[in-house]
Amino acid sequence: MYFSKENATYWYEEQGEGFPVVMLHGFTGSSATWQSFINAYGTGYRIITIDLPGHGKTRTPLLQSMEECCRDLHSLFQMLQLEAFHLVGYSMGGRTALSYSLLYPERVRSVVLESASPGLASAREQRLRKESDEVLAERIERDGVRSFVNYWQDIALFHTQKRLAPNVQEQLRAERLSHTTEGLALSLRSMGTGSQASLWPHLENFDMPVLLIAGERDPKFVQISKKMQNHLKSGNLVVCENAGHAIHVEKPENFGKIVIGFLNANRDLD
Repeated sequence: MYFSKENATYWYEEQGEGFPVVMLHGFTGSSATWQSFINAYGTGYRIITIDLPGHGKTRTPLLQSMEECCRDLHSLFQMLQLEAFHLVGYSMGGRTALSYSLLYPERVRSVVLESASPGLASAREQRLRKESDEVLAERIERDGVRSFVNYWQDIALFHTQKRLAPNVQEQLRAERLSHTTEGLALSLRSMGTGSQASLWPHLENFDMPVLLIAGERDPKFVQISKKMQNHLKSGNLVVCENAGHAIHVEKPENFGKIVIGFLNANRDLD
């Protein structure tokens, strides 16, 4: 279904009944990212998935920032009458989930962050990453989505996905290829790690329960997650064995049991 606000149109899907859970995908993903989790573990929850700006069926040509995206999401949640919900985000979707939770803490009961970060701590790191994201955006605009996907699926962050079954790899590739040149470039410029304000200084005031999930074979995000856990009042870290960046794809059963166990344990907050 579509939700429109000014010049933006967001695609969202709803499945199931029960306490609401909102799930946000990563860069080059879409709502489809979560379907296997929903099929296996979604019983008892009302699950809302959203195509984030630049992805899937969502169109936000004038989006400027992560904060603007969060304001749009808040309007969508108000339209859906979501007074309170659990929030799950992977990678870019995790940064979005964390940003939203800091802006609208009264709405969020708990947060699951899979392979996510609070952004970059220093202005220099932000500047360098923003420059890198701009180079990547220009590459997408120059060479097209297919050429970019050929490059993207081979970066070190996703090397563990080479072990997946051929049909799963094809499904991932098809999802990545489904996006537009304009959309992916816009996502990098408006919601990339370099463009996002650092959330590190705000973690110590974060009151809600947080589950951090990282893959054992993704050491960068294991370290980021450990550092986040040290800053959070109520942060629990699970490192998933023999998994890389996308735990929900590489180890779907492990991911599902970890997440649904956390959600069920926080039912008293519903």
